[in-house]
Amino acid sequence: MIKTSISIKTEKRWNADSSIGDFKPDNPFFLAPLAGVTDAPTRLIFGEMGAGLVYSEMVSAKGMHYGDKKTKQLLDILPNEAPVAFQIFGNDPGIMAEAAHNLESRGNVMIDVNMGCPVPKVFKNGDGAALLKDPNKCSDIIREMKKVSSKPITAKIRLGINDSSINCVEVAKALEEGGADAVCVHGRTREAYYSGKADYGWIAKVKEAVKIPVIGNGDIIDIESCKRMFEETGVDFVMIGRGALGNPWIFDELNAWWRGIRIPEPPSRDALKAMMMRHARSLITYKGERIAVNELKKHLAWYTKGQFAGNEFRRRINSISDADELFDAIESW
Repeated sequence: MIKTSISIKTEKRWNADSSIGDFKPDNPFFLAPLAGVTDAPTRLIFGEMGAGLVYSEMVSAKGMHYGDKKTKQLLDILPNEAPVAFQIFGNDPGIMAEAAHNLESRGNVMIDVNMGCPVPKVFKNGDGAALLKDPNKCSDIIREMKKVSSKPITAKIRLGINDSSINCVEVAKALEEGGADAVCVHGRTREAYYSGKADYGWIAKVKEAVKIPVIGNGDIIDIESCKRMFEETGVDFVMIGRGALGNPWIFDELNAWWRGIRIPEPPSRDALKAMMMRHARSLITYKGERIAVNELKKHLAWYTKGQFAGNEFRRRINSISDADELFDAIESW
């Protein structure tokens, strides 16, 4: 969180007219798609805090094809959410096109294709980051989706499979050739997962190589790191993932910085507890007590990371399975 209330002035490096296809966000700060995290109630909170675009958890195109019940819930959009992008995954151009067609009547503003997930289960199926092995296939998937969708189609990639096979520039060019409206680049390889530092140099090379908008992703945790991403890469937008966990206020702070106004103070203890309580209630209402209480443990752990008595609080909630007990733990923390 930002620990100053002093306005930070800097050259604006984002064109307010920047758009992705026909979608023009209110600001360049996007919430990343995070599996098991960016469900509809959580996205609603981040949108209210100032995210210009929020992404769904990644949705299986095959799951959509077979009418999977869990997949249907992943495609929910709540009233008053910020603009939503659905992120889907798969490796069959026909199935991916079918998914894009089925999303035409939904309330999402765009569709993103996951071409960067490093998880073994996804990778072994030829999905996610495995697609980076075949730039032509990446292009084919986008091309087939564009044939049946009027919404912007984008893709999220990594630098490559490992340090010896970095091909993000080649993949980005293939995506552009296939008709992609933008590309998001996470500055790590599949092999790196989330370790080490994101390589902004390669993101800059992608930006230089293509004419479509580029979204920079990796290691954005505050104003200074966001400023560095813009200045070192020239990207059009930024995507924030782990840096937003437990800290939806980051979007409020970034918007204040971008607009050149006073940076808000970090949330007070009462404000933090109020947000935790709001998040808990909304998730329990949406998913039911049993599922939500279990899922809330990770959210509450993120909210209390680095906070006074945070360790004690996290130990307490680990054994809780009842909503009332959870509310009491938050109130008494």
